[in-house]
Amino acid sequence: MTEREEKKRKKAQQEDGVAVLITLAVITILLTISLELNRNVRSMVTATAATRDRLQLTNISNSGIHAAMAMLVKDKMQDPPSGLDSIQEDWKNPEKVGEVLQDITFPKGRVTFEIFDELGKIQVNALVKYPGGRQFNDSQKIMWDRFSRLLISQDDTFDDLEAPAIINCVKDWLDFGDDDAITGLSGAESDYYKGLDPPYECRNGPMPHISDLLMVKGVIPELYYGTNELPGISEFITTYGMVGIKGPQTRFTFPGKININTADLPVLIAVMPSENPEYAQAIYDYRQEKDAEGNFMNSLLNPNWYKNAPGIPSDLQIDPNLITVSSDIFRIHAEAKLNDMSMAATAVVQREKNKKSGKWECRILSLENG
Repeated sequence: MTEREEKKRKKAQQEDGVAVLITLAVITILLTISLELNRNVRSMVTATAATRDRLQLTNISNSGIHAAMAMLVKDKMQDPPSGLDSIQEDWKNPEKVGEVLQDITFPKGRVTFEIFDELGKIQVNALVKYPGGRQFNDSQKIMWDRFSRLLISQDDTFDDLEAPAIINCVKDWLDFGDDDAITGLSGAESDYYKGLDPPYECRNGPMPHISDLLMVKGVIPELYYGTNELPGISEFITTYGMVGIKGPQTRFTFPGKININTADLPVLIAVMPSENPEYAQAIYDYRQEKDAEGNFMNSLLNPNWYKNAPGIPSDLQIDPNLITVSSDIFRIHAEAKLNDMSMAATAVVQREKNKKSGKWECRILSLENG
């Protein structure tokens, strides 16, 4: 082979090598593109499936809300009507709720719900007398004092807090007056809140949501949310319960009556006219007492039923301005599950009679999906 032929052969080999490298590079690029496209497609499919599941979960949880509303309406329509709302009724019975859930079927997924009486809580806006909106509601003030002292005394975190100071600040937040006439020596109006960083105005009216309490002077997060050892006041407080007053002008008030048939133990302690928490415990246990067949033993229809509880003094009298045995405002918590996802929904509903049809129904006051 001549030298010239040898150079041609080497050149051909080099060109073949370059072609191979180019081919490998192209294949690598195409493979990378394919893998990325595949990843993107899979991500889109996953995201689409997740969006689809979230939509289905929303519908499933809302179905639970409406099933609970139907249960509350059925309770109101019972014959004969009792006007009673208590932990002894079907809407608070897990077995009865389970029977309702059996009728709610989905191709995939399931839902559960639980109903709570919103008026088994302390109505924060009732601390002030409306429609005037300037003076304390004396019955509520006394109850707030017992309630605040109870929580503050149970945790060292609150050693620097004083019940009267908190009550005065909550009152100033709620009342219509925004001037130098703060309540007591510890109250606070807008001048105080404008000096904070960041500054903000005093509400000077009813709270639309209990989270307003976090903005009130003296209400620290630990008191609102609770600690490891103690639940926070947010579990026992509500802003609902407003009642319209008929007249030429739009006016309202907050009666503030608490349903003792559903109230939790700390709330029962707050409404008691005595500092003896064992009385509240006796009442709490009495309303839940059952016989051997699992039937409730004690009637809760009369607002004075608490006097029949063992150990209650005959002269014990709860302020009638503080208690009731009925309610039409409820909180519904529904939870939906589908595949590996879950979603909760919480609705506050008011049970009322439709003015046109005359039939009972539940109107949603608030709805949160999360």
